[in-house]
Amino acid sequence: MGGPPPHEPPLAPEVARAKGLRTGFTTGACSAAASKAAVLWLTTGQIPARVDIALPAGRRVGFDVLIVDATRGICAVVKDAGDDPDVTHGAHLTARAAWAEAGDRPVVLSAGDGVGTVTLPGLGIPVGEPAITEVPRAMISAAVAEVTDRPVRIELSVPGGQAMAAKTSNARLGIQGGISILGTTGIVRPFSTAAWRASVVQQVDVAAAQGQDHMVLSTGGRTDAAAQRLFPELPAVCFVEVGDFTGIALRRARHHGMEQVTFVGMAGKIAKLAAGVLMTHYRRSKVDGDLLAEVARATGAPAEVIGAATATATARHFAEVCMAAGAMAPLEELCRRAGAACAQYAEGLAVQVIMVDFEGAEVLARG
Repeated sequence: MGGPPPHEPPLAPEVARAKGLRTGFTTGACSAAASKAAVLWLTTGQIPARVDIALPAGRRVGFDVLIVDATRGICAVVKDAGDDPDVTHGAHLTARAAWAEAGDRPVVLSAGDGVGTVTLPGLGIPVGEPAITEVPRAMISAAVAEVTDRPVRIELSVPGGQAMAAKTSNARLGIQGGISILGTTGIVRPFSTAAWRASVVQQVDVAAAQGQDHMVLSTGGRTDAAAQRLFPELPAVCFVEVGDFTGIALRRARHHGMEQVTFVGMAGKIAKLAAGVLMTHYRRSKVDGDLLAEVARATGAPAEVIGAATATATARHFAEVCMAAGAMAPLEELCRRAGAACAQYAEGLAVQVIMVDFEGAEVLARG
């Protein structure tokens, strides 16, 4: 395979930083603020209209507090995700506080309605615990410590959280009953790819913790559905929607000593993988028409297929002409080259690539 070795180009700076867009706050930051308000009720009998907390970097930020039940001290902070398309935008992060027994941990957390519970290992959270990751736990503890040094119990809930969780990968990760309380900085940066990348790593980690040795990667909803139809014998935890982050998924699978990875995708992403580009965001990688033409010639494709390779800037057009001409060998060769590039990048991990049509309904080629 000619050309540069397989690589992951960085995201375009304007995509990675999303300048000019409004930032928001994570579910972890909102939960910490709601918890502080609930503990203030516990100590004063009044729910404050506003509280401030410290983010992990030290910056202090303020949050308006909603009174859910004044007699029981239940209060909420509404998540504002800024300009990020987040399924939890507008969620009511709700807290209820009570005094804990002497000798308990300073803050004992429990999952109420709409907050998930961990049922599988691999997330860094003990099975049976609320799905609240390390940084939010620390933020909540720090916020509570600003009010009291007595041990407290805090129940976190999110009305509608189960419906929100259905739009995430929580079920595959073994998080049942609602959303996760997440965040590493307290700040949501619009269209940040860091969250997706971290999710890909997390999902591979959870599969590895279950002893799985075959990951099936896809790029989105239609290819994920196709992947699950193709491998009905595999548990849900083995399927990961990697988006543009094929490279990190491969490296993580290799890190865990997995035996096999299957990539299920459409022509465009597979053409980029065949060119050795393992980070396939459109702002950092383009379909290589010369590569498509080379593949067409190498497989003895008819003239109309060779011409289609450079007629437009899309691999979809190339694939459609291949299909119309009944010339599937170029698509099979693309899959073969994509698999070889992925295997090279992941230091010998066995990688199979399967191309599906643009509805995700039919397999076009394998390599």
